[in-house]
Amino acid sequence: MSQRKLTRQLRLWESPEGPPPVPSLTSPVSPVDRGHGGCALFRRMKLNRSIQERRRSSLCNCSFDSENGPSPGRSPMDSQASPGLVLHPSFPQSQRRESFLYRSDSDYDTSPKTMSRNSSINSEGHAEDMIVTPFAQVLASLRTVRSNFTILANVTTPTNKRSPVTSQPTVPQATLSEETYQQMARETLEELDWCLDQLETIQTHRSVSEMASNKFKRMLNRELSHLSEMSRSGNQVSEYISTTFLDKQNEVEIPSPTLREREKPMCHISGVKKLTHSSSLSNSTMPRFGVKTEHEDALARELNDLNKWGLNIFRVAEFSNNRPLSCIMFAIFQERDLLKTFRIPVDTFVTYVMTLEDHYHANVAYHNSLHAADVTQSTHVLLSTPALDAVFTDLEILAALFAAAIHDVDHPGVSNQFLINTNSELALMYNDESVLENHHLAVGFKLLHEDNCDIFQNLSKRQRQSLRKLVIDMVLATDMSKHMSLLADLKTMVETKKVTSSGVLLLDHYTDRIQVLRNMVHCADLSNPTKPLAVYRQWTERIMEEFFRQGDKERERGMEISPMCDKHTASVEKSQVGFIDYIVHPLWETWGDLVHPDAQDILDTLEDNRDWYQSTIPQSPSPPPIGQDKELNTCMDKFQFELTLEDSSQPEQGDEGDKPMPNHMAQDCSHDEGKKEDEEDIMAEEENEDIIEEEDEVAMEEEEAEEEQEEELKARLEDE
Repeated sequence: MSQRKLTRQLRLWESPEGPPPVPSLTSPVSPVDRGHGGCALFRRMKLNRSIQERRRSSLCNCSFDSENGPSPGRSPMDSQASPGLVLHPSFPQSQRRESFLYRSDSDYDTSPKTMSRNSSINSEGHAEDMIVTPFAQVLASLRTVRSNFTILANVTTPTNKRSPVTSQPTVPQATLSEETYQQMARETLEELDWCLDQLETIQTHRSVSEMASNKFKRMLNRELSHLSEMSRSGNQVSEYISTTFLDKQNEVEIPSPTLREREKPMCHISGVKKLTHSSSLSNSTMPRFGVKTEHEDALARELNDLNKWGLNIFRVAEFSNNRPLSCIMFAIFQERDLLKTFRIPVDTFVTYVMTLEDHYHANVAYHNSLHAADVTQSTHVLLSTPALDAVFTDLEILAALFAAAIHDVDHPGVSNQFLINTNSELALMYNDESVLENHHLAVGFKLLHEDNCDIFQNLSKRQRQSLRKLVIDMVLATDMSKHMSLLADLKTMVETKKVTSSGVLLLDHYTDRIQVLRNMVHCADLSNPTKPLAVYRQWTERIMEEFFRQGDKERERGMEISPMCDKHTASVEKSQVGFIDYIVHPLWETWGDLVHPDAQDILDTLEDNRDWYQSTIPQSPSPPPIGQDKELNTCMDKFQFELTLEDSSQPEQGDEGDKPMPNHMAQDCSHDEGKKEDEEDIMAEEENEDIIEEEDEVAMEEEEAEEEQEEELKARLEDE
């Protein structure tokens, strides 16, 4: 167990309050007042001031109760799933940093009282949930206004949807001093005015999650602008994150299509190949894990971790005869008994998954069947998290696993923007909108029409329609340019439900359920940095290799090289730190709030991996003292030698099977670039120092000449 995990557990269990209690759905006492007796009024006044001072990160500390019952419109085939997901309070982890979403957004805030989140007043002994989405902040403030009104008007809180089941005792107005009463009245009026200001500026055509998305994009742009100003490599990392994860397209000159491209029928789904796998398969000869291998026992040992986070998919590929996706899909469907539930013939299932795997390109370094298998297994584990137990139906689970398996099929190893910039057939077919994601869906569903490949043949028409809609929504959500919108949707939903309900997220509507499923697959797709370091580093080598191949293609075509795709300038270490800080951490932090505390170990691993990459960023040497040119050269040589030695002496962790040639070119180039910049800086400093020395020498010579003239003049005067 890591030091961070141990510290967290000890802190929770050794605190005066003991381990964190499970929130009661019917408790009449608010979390702020629990266990503090006569200090309730003081704490409420203190809380009101705190909320006003930090509008951008309001406190979610109201009493909660259920606001909606099960929807009468739920589908009969969803009857076995529970529509409720309990939202537990997120206890602060002093050992773990928070994402940029919780930093001050005061530059864009309309409230004059906004302050940094770090300056807020914490309730003693109480773990508070911070709110950062605009709509949830307004709701939290309105609930505070309502609570204050009951005190100021000296009324008994009625039992309704906005109050606990049992009426909460209010503080009599008579116990308030005139000064305290007037202060609370002023603060309540200011709070209400702020809420009205926010509601008046809401545009009717924008959703509440879009408000959060725009805020997060604004904050991310500010963070990236700071990063780009720090160094050349920081600017490149900033451009990569901006162009990949923000939904905006670069203005490019679209080349005219060639004659060969014009002749292709636009209705044809490219990439689908005629393959045959069923001839040698039958129920009696079916291998134990669906694939033929000489290492069945070794494969069985690896698949013991099928239900665990961090399974080494590289070893699964090695022992499954390079069939990781077929093997993982077969094992998961057997584990979940989905073949029996949906009456999927075993030979049809194996035929389909092997055909699907064959449509992943083995010569693509990252987006291949290994990645598809990893995302599928990660989705399987996330579906099994205790917080989501019995939340989703079997059909939704089937759809999520199918979506994860097909989400990158027939990936060419280049980005959407590359396809758009080169006027590719796919970009023309899908009108530049989620080009690859639409293509993956088309190929995945088209393969169901191949011989003995329709694994959904025994589903009802309604089930097939529902499954298709679910899969399309989930795969389209893997378009990385939609990242901020997905993050804002999930965070707004979680925080709004925490403020307005009993802490139970009611997933009884399709929009809520698909929102969680979309983010689940998106999390699985961005899960590499949360895996054990040895596995994570192999994924990093693969994605950088794929980036560099795209950069080579762009260089050959005379195009502008995309960010992080230039093997001569890319900084691998800085790219991973930035990727985690601005993309992966905020997403997984929000997922951790949803399923708290189930994702705490994942968040710990993520931070450990981030710290490791941060520690491997090459450090520039300090300039030597003036006049030590020889020592300078010696230090430079020694520094370069140590970097080279350290890079080459690090052992390769993990397996070598089915792994592309390790690529250290980016690290070497980034080191070389850093060394060149350091040498240029040192040479510039030396030139400046030389100029200063020359100016000092000239000044000293002038002073000496003036002194000699003065002495000669004095001597003449004395002689006269």
